[in-house]
Amino acid sequence: MNRAVFLDRDNTIIVDKHYLADADGVELLPHAGAGLRRIQELGFLLVVVTNQSGVGRGYFEIAAVDAQHERLRSLLEPYGVQLDAIKVCPHAPEDRCACRKPQPAMLQEAADELNLDLAASFMIGDKPSDIEAGHAAGCRTILIGNTECTTADLLQAAELIER
Repeated sequence: MNRAVFLDRDNTIIVDKHYLADADGVELLPHAGAGLRRIQELGFLLVVVTNQSGVGRGYFEIAAVDAQHERLRSLLEPYGVQLDAIKVCPHAPEDRCACRKPQPAMLQEAADELNLDLAASFMIGDKPSDIEAGHAAGCRTILIGNTECTTADLLQAAELIER
């Protein structure tokens, strides 16, 4: 079975622009490319799992999210990083769907598709809902972001995973 690192998108890999609708606004966070490259070098698949309630709220179409992910992939190319999958929950919180984090459905779906060992995998995100989704799926978790978190950025998260 494969191991993966599941990654929240906004404020974990890219700058959070609050309901980002334009692909041109996709901007990598510092050390994101290098951190993802290191995680990939450690033998982990990279799977983005992202709640995009702006679609469910009617702020933008799923095609805008797809365009953002194409831009994300192109920004990661110079680092030699390839994302193995991107899972999107397009629902609003009030829809109470099974895929929106903290529910683990996106992680479980990716695990089925990519033959992943969830117990040997990690979930990295900046919110409690990311960590809860990781725990619910049986993954180890890393909270990323400010000084109260496990680690400041994806490069430090890669170092933690390596240890």
